[in-house]
This record gives sequence, structure tokens and C-alpha cells, in this order.
Amino acid sequence: MLPFSTAFLQKSVVRKSVIAWTLAVSVIASPVLYNSTSYAATAVVAQHEISASEYSQFLQSKFNISVANGISRGQYIQDLATALQLTPENSDATFTDVPSSHKLYKAATALYENGILSSTTVHPNQKLDARTAVYFAVKAAGLKELAYTYPPAKVKIALAKLAIKPTSVSTQTGQELAVAVDSGLLPKSLYKAVTASQSTSPSPVFVETLLGQVLQFKGQYKHYLGYTSDDDIYAKLQDAYNTSRLIQAPELQELANKALEENLVTGYNVKDSRYEANFIDSLSLNYGHDDIKHAVQLIGLLRSEGISAKVQFEPKTSAFIYLKEWGEPKSTEDYHVSQIANGNYIANAKEYDLAFEFANSADKNKFQKVILAYAKKDSEDQKGLIYNSWWQPLYYSQTAIKDYDVISNNKITQGNYYVQSFSLKEKSADVAAGFKALDPSLKVDSYQFWVDGPFFNYLNGDSK
Repeated sequence: MLPFSTAFLQKSVVRKSVIAWTLAVSVIASPVLYNSTSYAATAVVAQHEISASEYSQFLQSKFNISVANGISRGQYIQDLATALQLTPENSDATFTDVPSSHKLYKAATALYENGILSSTTVHPNQKLDARTAVYFAVKAAGLKELAYTYPPAKVKIALAKLAIKPTSVSTQTGQELAVAVDSGLLPKSLYKAVTASQSTSPSPVFVETLLGQVLQFKGQYKHYLGYTSDDDIYAKLQDAYNTSRLIQAPELQELANKALEENLVTGYNVKDSRYEANFIDSLSLNYGHDDIKHAVQLIGLLRSEGISAKVQFEPKTSAFIYLKEWGEPKSTEDYHVSQIANGNYIANAKEYDLAFEFANSADKNKFQKVILAYAKKDSEDQKGLIYNSWWQPLYYSQTAIKDYDVISNNKITQGNYYVQSFSLKEKSADVAAGFKALDPSLKVDSYQFWVDGPFFNYLNGDSK
């Protein structure tokens, strides 16, 4: 059997005499959790201000939200509910102007249940004004209680930045505007629209930026350590790696280990969706490895090639069968083995994926050229490569990309954790059936994606 573990990729040539090659290779992902002192994986670098166009691109790509001029209150309510992925838990909310048959009813109910919409009168057809957009955004971003702690003196200082007199607005309105300013929910670039008359209709840029800011506050925008161009990206990457640990997802791992023992799959990884980058698919790639020195050099390599990208560290744990003839294995904090009935072992290794979102598709396309030149091993003792380069590097895209091959992912989810199995696309049904043979109630989500040629060759049994 050909074990799928990215840690195994670098060792596969040495061990090929003991491997019975197979066409199907599976992967199960189990998330590595940071401990309480870990670096904030979702931190966004302050020196890179998010542009209105980037928010617009994100909203369009993820939710098909495109804001037009003269947006109505009803459409803004719908966009908030869509972007925040809110659905009503109860269906008995009563509005004076939005009956249950209305297309806006579910969105309005969801916002009402979450304290974002406080009135039973929605005014869905009324044109949205900038200040009302801010009031909704303050509640949607989870700042309501903070706003209502503001005393008059504090409100006055904040409203001065908007050139608004406190006496011209109600106490609650002043507090909500003030907290939007002080918290950064309302960027300086939007001040002018709020300063204007309350009847002023906000531009699409205003609305899209505010929606993006709300997602930021809720942790539902992109998650990344920083940019390849940041001077402190190396320290952040080291901190993220050093504080990650082998993932503990007992139910998933018990199932996966049975699949290993019964040769239904040949390896697995576990990941935690809370560390996913949430990048735009058309601009992003994932790159897997197990050595942090390699990651540091990879970032430096991309910088030297003029490639700028956002970087997210996504921890994972890989598991595979460790054959007893390889010698007595030793467990460490980052590598754990447990013996199974036939005398072999199941090994669990600490690994990671680096998620990259590139500035443009040209840089995404260039990535492979750089890897094949400087991070792909083609011979023993090869010079001119970054540290610990593999025979079969692993990187993949969720969207079609030239010179990549199509394979399948078969994914099982439980809460924040998920198990995924990579396979040749013609073997996808067999991998899914292997999991379901252990638990018929499992729902296996199978889909195709694009992977680099060397890894595709690995799935076909090529050790190089």
C-alpha cells in the first residue's frame, strides 16, 4: 500500500522496496490545535489596509453579493444575513410590513433573532442611508453593549471626527456612531458619507466596505498571519508552528485507524476548519510540508521571486502505517506511534499546510515554476534547492489551473474537524465506500480539485 502522509513523501524512495504500490491513496485530515499560548492564526497585518475593491471581490466571490447604487434597506438586510450566513431558528417573528410570504422574511427574522434588527417595522423598500447602515453594522459586528457604555463626553469626542454635533442626534444614535469610529468599524475613508445629511444614500463602495468590516469583526473574513512581504512574517510563522500540536479528534481518528488497519485507506490527515484561510479560490493555493525551516525558506524564495501573497498557517496531523520491518519507532511530542494487531504501527505526524492568496492570477501561475526550479528534488544530493525539498511536493488549487492534474477529495466532517481522503478521481468512489463500510451513516463529500504533477505521479505509484 502507498501511505499518504506528506512526511512520508520525502522517505518514499528509501522505503519503496517495502511498499506494495497501489493506485489509490487516501488522506484523512485531523486538525492540529494551537494551545492557549499560540499565535493568533487569524491575525491580519495592520500595515496592509484592506481596500474597498478587495472587500467587493470577496463578497462577490463568496456570496454573490454585488451592491448597486441606491440600495434599499431590505436589500441591505438581505446582504447582511447572507454575508453573516444567518438563518432564522424560529419562524414566528411578526413584522408589520414583511409578512411570512415576503422574500425578505427569513433574512429579517434572522437579524431580529440576533439583535441586529430591533424593530418589527422593517421599511424594506425605503432607500438606505449611510447612518442607518452604520447602526445595523454596529449591532451585526457585536459592538452594541460597548456602544451603550459611552458617556456624553466620550461620544462628543468621537462625533467631532465626523463633524456631527451630539445635540443633532439621539443618545443611542450618538453612541452607535461613536463606537463605530473608535473601534475602527467605520474606516476614515467612509467618514464623509456619514457626516453628510442623513438622507444621503451610501455608495456601493461604502456598503461593501462596511459589510467587509462586519465580517472582520466577526472573524468571518479571511484568516492569515500576514504577507510574504512582511518583515515579521517569519517570526509569526515560527510561533504558529511551535505552538501547534498533534490533533486530538478521537472519534474521527478511531474511524480512520480502523480504515487503516483494514486497508480501506492507506493514510489520513485531520484538520480544523477554524484555521482555514477562507481565501478566494481563484487566487489561492495550498502547500503541504512538515518542516518549519522549509516553510521559512519557501517564504524567502517567493519574496526573492517578487511574489507577494497572504499567508495562513493551517496545522494538520497525518497518519499512516509504519511497518515493523522499518525498525522500532520512537514517539515524541510531534510524532506518536501506536502498535496494531499485526505488529505494525499507526504513526501520527505533525504537519501543516501553508495557504497562499496571491495578488493576481499571474503570480498564482508562477508559483509552480518556482517550486519546480527550487523546491522539487530530482536526484540524490541535488544542489540548488531550498532545505528539505521533496521528490513529490504537494500543492493544490480548488480551481482549474494550467499544467495541474485533476484528482479527488473525499471529505467527512464532524463539527470543526474534518477527515479528507485524496485519491485518483477514478478511485474516489472506492475511497468513499471504504469509509461507509465502517459507518453506513457517514456522509462523504466528494469533489475534484487540481494538484501538481509530481504528486499526481505519486498517486500513480511513481516514487519520484
